[in-house]
Amino acid sequence: MTETQGAWPPGLMVSAPASGTGKTTVMLGLLRALSDDGVCVQPFKSGPDYIDPAFHRAASGRASFNLETWAMNQALFSAIAHHAKGADLCLAEGSMGLFDGVATRGLAGFGSSAETAKAMGWPVILVLDVSGQAQSAAASALGFATYDPDLRVAGVILNRVASPRHERLTRAGMDRAGVPVLGVLPRRGDLTLPERHLGLIQAVEHPDLDAAIAGYAEFLRAHVDLDAIRAAARGGAAPVEGRLPAPPAQRIALAQDAAFSFTYPHILAGWRDAGAEILPFSPLADEPPDPSADLVWLPGGYPELHAGRLAAATTFLTGLRTHAATKPVHGECGGYMALGAGLIDKQGTRHEMACLLGLVTSYETRKFHLGYRRAVLAAPMPGHAPGAVLRGHEFHYCSIVDQPDAPLANVADADGTEVPETGSCRGHVTGTFFHLIAEETT
Repeated sequence: MTETQGAWPPGLMVSAPASGTGKTTVMLGLLRALSDDGVCVQPFKSGPDYIDPAFHRAASGRASFNLETWAMNQALFSAIAHHAKGADLCLAEGSMGLFDGVATRGLAGFGSSAETAKAMGWPVILVLDVSGQAQSAAASALGFATYDPDLRVAGVILNRVASPRHERLTRAGMDRAGVPVLGVLPRRGDLTLPERHLGLIQAVEHPDLDAAIAGYAEFLRAHVDLDAIRAAARGGAAPVEGRLPAPPAQRIALAQDAAFSFTYPHILAGWRDAGAEILPFSPLADEPPDPSADLVWLPGGYPELHAGRLAAATTFLTGLRTHAATKPVHGECGGYMALGAGLIDKQGTRHEMACLLGLVTSYETRKFHLGYRRAVLAAPMPGHAPGAVLRGHEFHYCSIVDQPDAPLANVADADGTEVPETGSCRGHVTGTFFHLIAEETT
């Protein structure tokens, strides 16, 4: 398993006052522009987002990893950060607003991007949407720069600037506040990524992702000071020793396609580092899991968009059921739905799933589920014994129509309030609505 040693490379956190300010576009453009200049950039995502790391990898050529302080203890956090070894620069993308987190402290903090930046010793680049304001934007920037005296804001990138006059006025405010301007991005309506109900579409679904990222890089190169950004990067202290999660089996058949794609990168890295064999297969291509696998793992994703194809994938379903008769199967979120008896799509059509669990879910009436989860296992699941305490994150829009099986765990949100999405277990089959991040250790 991965152990940490040495110091981290210098880095920066790309954050913002709120979601929707353009930080993902800035992040992807910076990753590609710096990589094109020969800089080896290690990307990270602050927070539990499932989608952005794949975009980071497409932009930089290096796997991106999630770092966050609610579900991860310091040892795991450090083990993940160790993937920056060999890089010239770390660049992390924040989640939501810079200081946004949960109300109740987790294993190492409240889950904010500011905490991640401080833990790594990274200054912050603040992406400010200045549309509809000018000098007033400096008051926001100054507030963010002084809110936490232990956090350094290296400067701002002004986004959606309407005209040269708008730029002059906004810069005048930043000069008065003493906040460096690292870039000014003119307003452009085409600098957006396609979205659906869980946020951005998956990287593999983008019709021409490489061209889009190349366009972002060209735009950033023309309007930001890349040398100043590199010069602003700082490194933290030497990391503590830590290890990535151990694999739940030696040979793991892992569903991987457009319907099943969400597994945290550090989970898979831990499995591989420990010598586990990961055997990918595609349910959408009607491929069965490898018969020699010790475990079948169905990750989250978008099975609701492919429910008809999954219901018709008889080779996949037969292979899955054969495996489940004698060996463990686990599903997370979308994978959990696929293990159930039925999935009702947004048009109200029911599609029969694997029927290994009694779960029936529906997208006909959307219900939003979002947040950290702390689960105390009532039954075993692959890699974890009853009584184990797991930390994870849940994000979906489906409603439970029926959940007749025994609950897998007692599940609560970040503040300790119990939630009804307990997961299920039947025979060798288990499933959860949350995506596993880590097991609590004492």
